[in-house]
Amino acid sequence: MEEKIKESQKGYLDMELLRFTTAGSVDDGKSTLIGRLLYDSKAIFDDQMEAVTRASEKTGDGTVNLALLTDGLRAEREQGITIDVAYRYFATPKRKFIIADTPGHIQYTRNMVTGASTANLAIILIDARHGVLEQTIRHAYIASLLQIPHVIICVNKMDLVDYSEKVFEDIKTSFLSVASKIDVQDIRFVPISALKGDNVVERSTNMDWYDGPTLLYLLENIHIGSDYNHIDFRFPVQYVIKPQTDKYRDFRGYAGRIASGILRVGDAVKILPSGFTSKVKSIVLFGKELEYAYAPQSVTITLEDEIDISRGDMIVRENNVPQTSQDINLMICWLNEKPMQIGGKYAIKHTTSDARCLVKDLQYKVDINSMERIKDDKSFGLNEIGKIQIRTTKPLFFDSYRRNRISGSIILIDEATNVTVGAGMIV
Repeated sequence: MEEKIKESQKGYLDMELLRFTTAGSVDDGKSTLIGRLLYDSKAIFDDQMEAVTRASEKTGDGTVNLALLTDGLRAEREQGITIDVAYRYFATPKRKFIIADTPGHIQYTRNMVTGASTANLAIILIDARHGVLEQTIRHAYIASLLQIPHVIICVNKMDLVDYSEKVFEDIKTSFLSVASKIDVQDIRFVPISALKGDNVVERSTNMDWYDGPTLLYLLENIHIGSDYNHIDFRFPVQYVIKPQTDKYRDFRGYAGRIASGILRVGDAVKILPSGFTSKVKSIVLFGKELEYAYAPQSVTITLEDEIDISRGDMIVRENNVPQTSQDINLMICWLNEKPMQIGGKYAIKHTTSDARCLVKDLQYKVDINSMERIKDDKSFGLNEIGKIQIRTTKPLFFDSYRRNRISGSIILIDEATNVTVGAGMIV
């Protein structure tokens, strides 16, 4: 019996993980959709369902509000809206999933950026009665800015428009005209009713004109293996392992998560910033030696030569190195009520490296309703997105965010309060 449990646990650990986020305007049904997805895929415990049923009884409308599975804050339940990012985890026989349910209100744009920053896929909901709204365009723009590889447009509340094929096709045409102006590579469209369950997990008998896959089928089968950059090897060193035991007295390993690329035993590597070179002696994962490793695995690497390497250094291929500079251009979303100061000094974190920086210039802000650039307004406050230039106290080793989402991202921190004030993507 224990062997069977171990085998099932091993199978679960080896399953592919898909991270996805939901976005859309207020009351488009994001939380209800996630509740329906969890409920119909049998990913809810009985006590959770009982708690939601009891909470739903207080509304007095005789229905079970599946949105309460994600909206846990009292203010969210009272107002029927999502305020903060809610994370939910579930699995099917094919995949594991991490869901980030993000708010729809414009004043919570920063929460969407936070929830979507690590997503493989974004689900953008559109109310079938209202069509494409400004908030739809805003969230599509943010999805493209964050380089989310896959976007599924769920046209929700089809039950309120009599499951009309024309309504669905009109919304599809309208969104595609918007998508042509932004950088979204893979877009799919699914007509659904999150409340009734149409095309969420089970196919809808009310929309026999739709011959595409259900939402869950897409989530289980969409190809994400090529979402990672497997060309440019980047390994930010997180920790140096030097056991103080007789058995491993000569062991010196460098632990961290592979940001991108593939590494094999025997590969020639370069250490930044020192510039010293060596070859990979071994790659260790959970005490087992591997012949090769790839993003996003967390491994320990040993080298053939004794080189002084510490946290914040980066191991790369000898003939494939990142950019190095102290002057960096960023697209940034401001996360703090206190406005950004041009000439202001901030602490920054980039991969495993810490530094300080000076904001040299705000080149433009983006009006994310019209996607136009505003160049003559130098104020920059909460939830705004724009392009800035910074100068760091030491050279950073980076790629453009478009090429590598890990080595191309930076966060800015207020040194006085230690609060994260900005999330930046290197241009």
